[in-house]
Amino acid sequence: MSYTSILYHLIIRTKSSRKTLSLTHSEDLYRYIWGYIKNKHCKLYRINGIEDHIHILFSLHPAISLSDFVRDLKAESSKMLKRTKGFENFSSWSEGYAALTISHKEKDVLIRYIKDQRDHHKNITFEEEYRSFIQAMGLQIDSRDWEK
Repeated sequence: MSYTSILYHLIIRTKSSRKTLSLTHSEDLYRYIWGYIKNKHCKLYRINGIEDHIHILFSLHPAISLSDFVRDLKAESSKMLKRTKGFENFSSWSEGYAALTISHKEKDVLIRYIKDQRDHHKNITFEEEYRSFIQAMGLQIDSRDWEK
């Protein structure tokens, strides 16, 4: 038997970081994504966000590639958003995403962080938050990607 235990912190933003995700109707989006994750035999630990992005902490089933999972999640959730009341201004997700691995020791801290998204963004912009996560992982962000 094979054993895997990989936690992903996935950050997906709207196209050009437009504020098109309704906070009033965000639970509809989160419920949809939770169902998608469950149907893929993955485990959701936490999901939350604000008007221009979402954070998802999950573990991926070992038979599924991360890139396929994110591509399909974005495609399916885009369809759902475009037909759901409250998301009329949503056009699409951005081209890219951030999928960062975390240790199990960090899981509870990140769950709280994701839960408290609205509070965090009273003091920091999404771009600042995104860049800090990318840089903390030792990665370089290409500014051209930010425009997509």
